Amino acid sequence: MNKKWAAKRLTINLTSGEAQKLEHYCSMTGRPATDVIRELIRSLSTQEEKVSQT
Repeated sequence: MNKKWAAKRLTINLTSGEAQKLEHYCSMTGRPATDVIRELIRSLSTQEEKVSQT
């Protein structure tokens, strides 16, 4: 495991459908699930970001 990403480990429970969808997406894009999930988290906007944009 790359130590620069080892700041926080997260375990999530997915339904079989969610896991299948993630695996299919990763297979199609050639990207690991960790990268896909990390990118999705980064794309989330927070209330603080919304306030600073106005």
